[in-house]
Amino acid sequence: MSASDDIDDSSAPLIEHLAELRTRLIHSVIAFIIGMVICFTVWNPIFNFLTQPLCSAMAERGQDDCGLILIKLQEGFFVAIRISLFGGFILAFPMIAYQMWRFVAPGLYRNEKGAFLPFIIASPVMFTLGAAFAYFAILPLAFDFFLGFQQMAPTMDGEVTGSAGVVFQGSMEEYLALTTKFILAFGICFQLPVLLTLMGKAGLVSARGLGSVRKYAVVAILLLAAVVTPPDVITQLILFVVVYGLYEISILLVRRVEKKREADLRAKGLWVDDDYEEDDTGEEGRGEGSK
Repeated sequence: MSASDDIDDSSAPLIEHLAELRTRLIHSVIAFIIGMVICFTVWNPIFNFLTQPLCSAMAERGQDDCGLILIKLQEGFFVAIRISLFGGFILAFPMIAYQMWRFVAPGLYRNEKGAFLPFIIASPVMFTLGAAFAYFAILPLAFDFFLGFQQMAPTMDGEVTGSAGVVFQGSMEEYLALTTKFILAFGICFQLPVLLTLMGKAGLVSARGLGSVRKYAVVAILLLAAVVTPPDVITQLILFVVVYGLYEISILLVRRVEKKREADLRAKGLWVDDDYEEDDTGEEGRGEGSK
């Protein structure tokens, strides 16, 4: 067999993989387009749902009108498009994840499939929890903080006394951008246990290593809380407690993964102790409890 024949034989599997990848991408794009069209038909109720935290915060301040304004003529259309894109991706994510799984699963061993599949399922669940936490807990606090900078014009006997009044009249597009920023930020933050556990499964991080950099993680989480949330101590404290709690949960999950890996290797007789401790003669002997 000539060298050119070897090249032709080796290129055939690559072409088949590229063809399969193309098919998976087409299915994912079709699912995304269908989800986008569905969300475009109901973008107004979705937007009304997203404005509930603002309307509730304004109602508590005695402001019954929480209507937003259109600064630019085309702003309403682009808001509908943004909601369609955002909602379409959420609706299509199960199909996209399924297509990704069908593409990579044939190249995985059975134990690798069993290890990788739970993370695909856990990722959207944790994102949903983070988004719900942002919507029901963080947004009301954030909007109440921002609305506190309004200045109601004082009146006497129904007439304005002359002081200037500052009342919120928000842009429809800017409000949607702010709300989706909070939702995405918290949804991504809640991916921390999934990411670190997956990295622990791959041997990229260890529970001991995560514990040793805990003080740096605290500083990083404080910076994240200062950037993502408004300059409100209560909101920042809530985010810090939640994300730091997720970090500690990640350490526990990684430790559990390591113990399971150790038990499997010991059962197969492949576990090797690497720690050494000195005996009475001063010579180094093998320790126990590490690979």
